[in-house]
Amino acid sequence: MTVLRAGDTELTVEPEHGCRIASLKVGGTELLRQGDKYGSFVMVPWCGRTAEGRFRNGGELFQLPVNDGPNAIHGTVRHAAWRTVRGDGRTASFVLDLTDPWPWEGRVTQVVELAEDGGGVTLTLGVETPDASFPAQAGWHPWFLRNLGAGGEDVRIDFTAEWQEERGEDHIPTGKRIAPRPGPWDDCFGMPDGVDVTLTWPEELSLRVRSRAEWVVIYDEQREGVCVEPQSGPPNGLNSHPRLVTPVDPLELSTTWTWRRL
Repeated sequence: MTVLRAGDTELTVEPEHGCRIASLKVGGTELLRQGDKYGSFVMVPWCGRTAEGRFRNGGELFQLPVNDGPNAIHGTVRHAAWRTVRGDGRTASFVLDLTDPWPWEGRVTQVVELAEDGGGVTLTLGVETPDASFPAQAGWHPWFLRNLGAGGEDVRIDFTAEWQEERGEDHIPTGKRIAPRPGPWDDCFGMPDGVDVTLTWPEELSLRVRSRAEWVVIYDEQREGVCVEPQSGPPNGLNSHPRLVTPVDPLELSTTWTWRRL
């Protein structure tokens, strides 16, 4: 494990388990869900579901292993062993080479940096290729606790989206954009000016998730936790919004979480 500290914040990364942020404690209070579905994991080289695990690169059709009913979900790197490149107390860098079942060579990096005062963290992902170009996505899947366990109220999720991606019963976007609907959600929203979502545990803590990404998935259908997932494209984006990674144009994405006590 890699443990970063600043101010009264302690953040733990598990490189061997997908470079997952396993724990985020502020003043001793855990903010991330623990247990089987825990922490915050990386989604690369795709985010959410890819319909039937199929997508094209140019005219060629590729098949990914399916692991969510008929679909392939959340990329290939979330269970892989990453390598730690450096760490200096409040900043750490990690790297992983893409391998089977992804059809192309590539490299993924994640940089985790706590703010000097411990009031926030910035996560930065990079996806690059040494040779052949390929479509890809990048994003994060954090599990925030619904309740911080100190007798307070459950978290409230506040955001303003320009649209919601309509999804079918298979949870794959239909391609139609609709007006945002009230929760509960397992839905992707469009924010063309950048992701901006606030989580508030009343009278305890407020946490703001921001990113230059245009899409965010909000998931709050489980009792233990809620998810706010900035990502470079919507679910099934390898098909609907392919972003080509080339040797001269890597995919880079950052998200910043900041928090304050109430």
